[in-house]
Amino acid sequence: MDAQAIADHVGRGMLAEDAASSGLGIEIAAMGPGYARMTMTVRPEMLNGFKICHGGYLTLFADSCFAFACNSYNALTLAAGIVVDFVAPARLGDLLTAEAREVTLSGRTGVYDVTVTNQRGETVAVLRGRSHRVRDRQTVPLER
Repeated sequence: MDAQAIADHVGRGMLAEDAASSGLGIEIAAMGPGYARMTMTVRPEMLNGFKICHGGYLTLFADSCFAFACNSYNALTLAAGIVVDFVAPARLGDLLTAEAREVTLSGRTGVYDVTVTNQRGETVAVLRGRSHRVRDRQTVPLER
């Protein structure tokens, strides 16, 4: 398999087992080596007392995209740390897009940036994630 086929395989396999992402209606828009783009619509149960999307949901969304990007090589990779900044509110019905890009990958450590935007292209949140690869483990077994 080439790198793109592996990333696509990993995306399908991960989403099939990811109850948290699936439960929030997160969908994969694109996968590639070191890259993922996902979408999620803000639903009523995601709103806080101010009637804007709770930061925990935004974090989960961005973190899921981060996870898909850093696992795209089919080497089991876990988050070692994240920092999230909320830039603007997301509101009921907003279609959010998270885009994760690899900044650097050295040995078993990677750094990824995720930008979350709304349907108008406005930035809602940014996440920087640090990843750690588990030695000798695939994310999604390759079919034989």
